[in-house]
Amino acid sequence: MSDNPQERLLESSKNMENQKWLKKIPSDKGWYMAGFVDGEGSFNISFARKDDYQSGWQVTPSFNVSQRDNTNLFLLKRYLGCGRLKKRRDGCWIFVVENPNSLQERVIPFFKRFNFLSSKAKTNFSLFQEIVNLIVLDKHLTKEGLEQIAQIREKLNEGRGRKRKFNLSDIQSLKESSETIR
Repeated sequence: MSDNPQERLLESSKNMENQKWLKKIPSDKGWYMAGFVDGEGSFNISFARKDDYQSGWQVTPSFNVSQRDNTNLFLLKRYLGCGRLKKRRDGCWIFVVENPNSLQERVIPFFKRFNFLSSKAKTNFSLFQEIVNLIVLDKHLTKEGLEQIAQIREKLNEGRGRKRKFNLSDIQSLKESSETIR
């Protein structure tokens, strides 16, 4: 919470709006969607090398769910009020939210109210929430913040089958090489 009274009032107003929005979601639908996402959803953070970015990296948070039947995905989009649906070439539908503000104002509050049961989803959601908060605070624009995000990301979606083009050592090596140039 901010020390500035005007910013605190704005944050409080946003929280009240979120509460109104969340209270409109029928409990049975909310818990159903949370259970569905618990089994089928994914929280991810991707890094892309961008020379024209201040930090040298683009950081993209994303929440997504894939299914052949798009019924539940339309339900998620409707109740979350954000994100987009797209159809892959293989016929599978994807619901995805990548906008940091939508993630912070819609997705995170939804899953705080309708929380997960599995420990894996709880852990991934907690890590994802921490990273999104850092991004919204523009911490990803600094070398230190970027490294902090990369360190947290190392714990996200642990296990077999996890593939990443860039990891913590890539972020650290760019930091070292840019400091050497100075």
